[in-house]
Amino acid sequence: MRHLTTAVALAAFSLTVPLTAQAQDEGPIQQVIEARHGFFTMLSRNMGVLAGMAKGDIAYDEAAATTAAANIEALTHYDLPGLFIEGSDSQTASADDSAAKPEIWQNMDDFRTKFQGLAEAASGASEAVKGGQESVGPVVGKLGQACKACHDDYREKS
Repeated sequence: MRHLTTAVALAAFSLTVPLTAQAQDEGPIQQVIEARHGFFTMLSRNMGVLAGMAKGDIAYDEAAATTAAANIEALTHYDLPGLFIEGSDSQTASADDSAAKPEIWQNMDDFRTKFQGLAEAASGASEAVKGGQESVGPVVGKLGQACKACHDDYREKS
């Protein structure tokens, strides 16, 4: 688990390296949008592994399932709501850059609560996915419901 935590920390750090290089060319709005994209890319890739296993599109591999679930658990400890600064919504920033609805800033407490719901759904996921393909589906369902709760209210439809 210590190696996994180190790997996630290194992955998160690697997201900041391009931001540092770009900082001279981009303002804070673009920087937080890029950081959010990085966060959601990592979340999506790990959810994709679990969803693929749950559907049977990917052969069940306990080590891969455990790693993906642990990565999601680790990601939910990041202060994602802190990356939603004023002016980084889909109406103010380029719609191509941000899918964040302005309602986030009108309801920041609810947004934070919904992100906490994702953290709660992810808690224990790395243990819950062990034991076979049938164990992955309920975890994916729980995580998916938490994602949907936020997306329904705070993400522009693509």
